[in-house]
Amino acid sequence: MLAKRIIPCLDIRNGLTVKGINFENVVDVGDPVELGAKYAREGADELVYLDITATHEGRKLFTNLVSSISEHLNIPFTVGGGIDRVEDADQLLSAGADKVSVNSSAVRDPGLIDRIARGFGNQFVVVAIDAQWKNDRWTVYINGGRIATEKELSSWALEAQERGAGEILFTSMNHDGTKKGYACEALRELSQKLSIPVIASGGAGEKEHFVEVFEKGEADAALAASIFHYNEIPVPELKAYLKKNNIIVR
Repeated sequence: MLAKRIIPCLDIRNGLTVKGINFENVVDVGDPVELGAKYAREGADELVYLDITATHEGRKLFTNLVSSISEHLNIPFTVGGGIDRVEDADQLLSAGADKVSVNSSAVRDPGLIDRIARGFGNQFVVVAIDAQWKNDRWTVYINGGRIATEKELSSWALEAQERGAGEILFTSMNHDGTKKGYACEALRELSQKLSIPVIASGGAGEKEHFVEVFEKGEADAALAASIFHYNEIPVPELKAYLKKNNIIVR
């Protein structure tokens, strides 16, 4: 069995790590380079950086930041936010990112997954999916969870895999921010249907939730933000707990 991965997520706005709720009441929680280096020292397996204000004007700032992050990190990191062209992916990978994450842009233009995978390889492409359980189905949303689409979670994840995605990052909108645990049933269904790794996101609040998401949810990796940023559950403490519970971690 492959070791399970712990992945802190850092939202970036104007070059700073921030945390908020639906992009409101956003507060600065630290320098992204220093914070990333800290998580790497503590034993995080990977990091995800999301540019939450990715605009054409802000792309250069974010690319410069990615270069700086790359110089100070010794673990893989993924970057996402506003990537809607192969050229965007090229810029960020050239700046030192290990993978790129696409979300809304891939829903609008599924061929983007094919093009990035052809250009750089499947292992470089993470397809992030935001979905909400509503009316007895997992509906896929875009634009930061603001716009519902016709797509359903499992079928879209399967299409993304077929098009060349190397991983799926699934965020349950129902669980996100609740700190009551991950969407384990949906994650288990995804993990059993897909042949590529599934990263769980949304709902982490207790160390027990990570055991549940790996055992019941069969996720390959678990992503969280606030609990790490505010040192509610330090990475070393979490990994020690997982080992005690017979979860294989690095």
